[in-house]
Amino acid sequence: MAVSTRWVVVAGIVTGVALFMANGDRGDHPQEERPAVVPKRIDIPALSLKAPLMKLGLSDEGDVELPPFDRPSTAGWYTGSAVPGEPGASVIIGHVDTKTAPAVFYRLRDLRKGALVKVARSDGETAEYRVDSVERVSKDSFPAERVYAEDGLRLITCGGDFDWSRHEYRDNIIVYASFVRDT
Repeated sequence: MAVSTRWVVVAGIVTGVALFMANGDRGDHPQEERPAVVPKRIDIPALSLKAPLMKLGLSDEGDVELPPFDRPSTAGWYTGSAVPGEPGASVIIGHVDTKTAPAVFYRLRDLRKGALVKVARSDGETAEYRVDSVERVSKDSFPAERVYAEDGLRLITCGGDFDWSRHEYRDNIIVYASFVRDT
């Protein structure tokens, strides 16, 4: 699974800067004084999926990092996105498969509207979301603004036909989900 188009990353960074500028300084304590809350695990009951989450940043080339292929059952939370349960877009990425076996988001395309997605956080809270839609889009037409700018959870993997000349899938599967509550 490769979300490697630079403009997708640039859109995510621009969105982060825009959100920071829109929210301004509210007099909160500096970030280093507050414990950092991070997502730890994703649970999708409809797919019988429970998987650990790792942090994903940006590569040296400015692309969104991907979980390593040697950890196919692990998904990753993009640290440039919102923490699940907080306002903003929260982005979780996982591979569809490896060279030899299915990976964490192999069945993501099977998710349906109304399905529940839970994300356990390091502060003991669990953010719950309901799936609004699942779409397959060409990587050449990746909807960066919708993924990175609108509130909600975004789950992303590869899909569609495999391009043997480029050694990657031609499309992305994107799940859009709306926040329900923290538990």
